[in-house]
Amino acid sequence: MTMADRARVLGMDRQLAGVLLVLAVAQVFGWGTLGLPAIAGHQIAADLRIPLPMVFAGTSVFYVTMGLCGPLLAGPFRRVGARRVMMIGSAVAALGFVVLACAREVVLYFTAWAILGAAGSAALSTAAYIMLNEVAGRNAKGAIGALMLVTGLSSSIFWPTTGFLTAAIGWHGTCLVYAATMILVCLPLYTFGLPRRAVDDAEAAPSSHRSAAPPPARSTFFLVVAAIALNAFVSFGFSAVLVELLKAQGLSAPEAIAFGSMLGIVQVSARAIDFLGGGRWDGISTGLVAGALLPVAMLILIAGHGSHWAIAAFILIYGLGSGALAVARATIPLAFYDKSEFAKASSHIALPLNLISAASPPTLAYLLTRFGGNAVLELAIACSVCALVLLAILGRRRPVFEITATS
Repeated sequence: MTMADRARVLGMDRQLAGVLLVLAVAQVFGWGTLGLPAIAGHQIAADLRIPLPMVFAGTSVFYVTMGLCGPLLAGPFRRVGARRVMMIGSAVAALGFVVLACAREVVLYFTAWAILGAAGSAALSTAAYIMLNEVAGRNAKGAIGALMLVTGLSSSIFWPTTGFLTAAIGWHGTCLVYAATMILVCLPLYTFGLPRRAVDDAEAAPSSHRSAAPPPARSTFFLVVAAIALNAFVSFGFSAVLVELLKAQGLSAPEAIAFGSMLGIVQVSARAIDFLGGGRWDGISTGLVAGALLPVAMLILIAGHGSHWAIAAFILIYGLGSGALAVARATIPLAFYDKSEFAKASSHIALPLNLISAASPPTLAYLLTRFGGNAVLELAIACSVCALVLLAILGRRRPVFEITATS
């Protein structure tokens, strides 16, 4: 490698680090502000005179809208790049929070969450992964893992912030503050902190080239979607019903909360382990190892009959598996799609992924209240095993990309 080539690589690393820093700050703001119902749910319910479950249904509207908008944004992501789409998303998010601040009845409340869902499709996780892929291509896995490591802490940062603001100025005022942060923090970060257009492979590494590979079969895309959706069904559902599930295992409410609070720490630790692994394994390898942990964790919880050791083992094993799977869901498409196709694939995957995010919590809550905790665990085992089989099939279809040097 010549000195010029080394300079280009180092420049690319600096560019990627800068992009990662910008995205980390903006994504923490983006996801953190959306945690408003978790803190101000009772205030919102009292002001709008609606039951608390209807308050949280706003987030279901958010995820459904986010998923439906995903495929519609595939074209803009490819034509103008992630930066411009994320800038527009920040402005739309500001509008959504203003509408939410003005909500005095349920229709406007849900309208605001639909606007926020459209903004999230343009500016949150999928858009950030597309931006990192524009900069780093198939080497974006480590950067995506690092980004998820930081954004996993968004609730820890913003829940206390939201609690302070709602106590001081109410939830309507808090929405206006969050609208201002979208305009004054996120929009400038995306506008001035992201490259106008990512350098493509030919410019970034003229002395090397990838061997050409045929595009993946359409059936491969459906396998990717199915594997990601099945794992997401378990992960998103459990995040909503975990405390109630542990109470159904015989724990008291304080014990269930104490055990449940450990899960986030374990999940972030798993993301850190994957990040420290760097480029040693791709999303499929991570998914296979992490996916195998989920049914093991469920079986331990069933066999333990509510014993503390079984619950602790479940939290540890499930937390490691689900934490690493969060990274795998974002990076599995990197194994099959290049820069030009990654945006399109990710945008279309966002539809079923977000619909699953909206549907899994009420589904598992219904099973838990109607049939008990074991029914939830048995369904989770079935979904996890099916996902594991699909990932194994994808592993056999994984294309091999070679980099060859040229003089």
